[in-house]
Amino acid sequence: MKKLLKMVMLGVAVTMSAQAMAAGDINAGKQKAAVCASCHGADGNSPSDAFPKLAGQGAGYLEKQLANFKSGERQNALMAPMVANLSEQDMADLAAYFASKKMAPGAVSEELVKQGEQIYRAGNKETGVPACMACHGPNGNGVPAAKWPKLSSQYSTYVEAQLHAFAKGERANDPNGMMRDVASKMSEAEIKAVSAYVFGLK
Repeated sequence: MKKLLKMVMLGVAVTMSAQAMAAGDINAGKQKAAVCASCHGADGNSPSDAFPKLAGQGAGYLEKQLANFKSGERQNALMAPMVANLSEQDMADLAAYFASKKMAPGAVSEELVKQGEQIYRAGNKETGVPACMACHGPNGNGVPAAKWPKLSSQYSTYVEAQLHAFAKGERANDPNGMMRDVASKMSEAEIKAVSAYVFGLK
């Protein structure tokens, strides 16, 4: 718990020390989001679980991810060309637009609810996996001020893929390696259960 608290405080410190990003314009973002619709949906609710839902996600988190895709800090062959020509204002506008939308709810498999809820709310003391809700909130709404993402109603397929990427070190844009540390300690069953559980959170 002490280690988790230290990680959280470090994450907040990094966030607080980061330069303020440009203020986003929702209406401008709506126009710019047309190119995003084929994968993420016109309102940020992706029609396919191959792509994450962006609706209702924290603007700061979305803006950070776009910036990381552009800088190469976060690698993705599909996103790299999409963000290559985006300015800081473009990213702020897109983030503001998608953040203003409401994420469509998901449905979770009853078979995975119990295990997923256990890991999400209490973690696994034996393996050192902290409770997910410590950073993502009891209802999975994240912490916008710290740029920690909303997980509730996010596609389980996407969450599972990101946890695997963090565990393998293939995704490394998490503050102080927080998610890489957590995901690397999770079993395959825990990853699947938590991913399914958050999809059903509202």
